[in-house]
Amino acid sequence: MAADPPRDGADVIQDAWRRELPGVPVESIGVITRIWWAAKVFGDERRRLLANLGIDVAVLDLLSTLRRAGTPYRMSPSELADACMVTRGAITQRVERAVRAGLVERTTAGSGYHARAVTLTDVGNALLDRVVADLLAAEDRLIGHLAPERRDQLAGLLRELLAGLGGPSLTGQVGD
Repeated sequence: MAADPPRDGADVIQDAWRRELPGVPVESIGVITRIWWAAKVFGDERRRLLANLGIDVAVLDLLSTLRRAGTPYRMSPSELADACMVTRGAITQRVERAVRAGLVERTTAGSGYHARAVTLTDVGNALLDRVVADLLAAEDRLIGHLAPERRDQLAGLLRELLAGLGGPSLTGQVGD
């Protein structure tokens, strides 16, 4: 087993609050502060990489949601809003940007008002393949210092943490 890493800023903050407010539970600082800091590092890296690839987090979420839906890579705007956990207005804006870039197209899946759909184009599909491959490789490098069994352990602990928070089923991208 690897030695524990050296103490960090979260330890210093936790110690200070333990000293200043004796009797107040401060153990959450060691978990939550580090999660916030890790999320900042991951989010900054994701935004930097996506900017270099010419796509933003919101459009990546839209394209990824369509792709994960399977062929024909088509969903209604309301299905997209629900899956991306954003408002209908936010989806309309995302779709408009992606249409202008040729990444998706507005289509129909039958007749009537509710038949409106958004479909991933070949250009959007090709861009998504390249972006996801580059993004996952970069994110793998960010956690590459952890042994595979530690990655699995951390993933399990985070799954348990999220399940215990009792929030909605989280399926979309983070960082919007």
